[in-house]
Amino acid sequence: MLWKRARRPLAIGAIALFWLLAAGWLTAPLLQLAQPHRRTDTPARFAPRTAIIMLGGGTIYDNDDVLVPPRDVLARIAVSAENYAACKRTAATCQVIVSGGNPQRHSATEADTYLPYLLHQRVPRADIVLENSSRTTYENARNVSAILDRSRYDSLILVTSAYQMPRALLDFHRFGLTPQPLISSALHADPGVLPRYDNLVNAEIALHELIGIAQFHVYRAIGWF
Repeated sequence: MLWKRARRPLAIGAIALFWLLAAGWLTAPLLQLAQPHRRTDTPARFAPRTAIIMLGGGTIYDNDDVLVPPRDVLARIAVSAENYAACKRTAATCQVIVSGGNPQRHSATEADTYLPYLLHQRVPRADIVLENSSRTTYENARNVSAILDRSRYDSLILVTSAYQMPRALLDFHRFGLTPQPLISSALHADPGVLPRYDNLVNAEIALHELIGIAQFHVYRAIGWF
């Protein structure tokens, strides 16, 4: 009897929550929490030996069934290439470390999929280091840390999207690394009356990152990280 009485308000609440997310009104504050900074206000600082660390963000199949980077990763590639070019004008050694394995179990890893796009933007293959085994942001930081242990760098620059940057910095700090954050792009909500699929996708991304940050602090508190 109690369940029958509760079904109607629960259904109304679920519909209201769905509308708030899909219409963007709840998605907007979630994105504000996940993206405290939507852009980088200061330019990157280069040193004689600089590493630009670009984090992976998945892969998708296009209409021809070819594996390609998603849109926000294309922004990461562009920002990494632009800063590589700027770095080479002032520094002796500049490298781009691309970190991304194959968590989606597609036909290739993220790092290997992104490589041709970096080459197309005139980043020489000799200056690209592929880390293609990590499946999470934490593993990105751990595996890149192992690469950095083998070489000395005077400046570290971390390139990723605004929504991933807070959690990525936590993970890199966990391994004693303090890279300069360089935000490549940000997500935006589009509030209105009608539901929008993009608002739901962005809400899911924001919740994923916020839960990941909470998980990091819990794991650190109990000694797992």
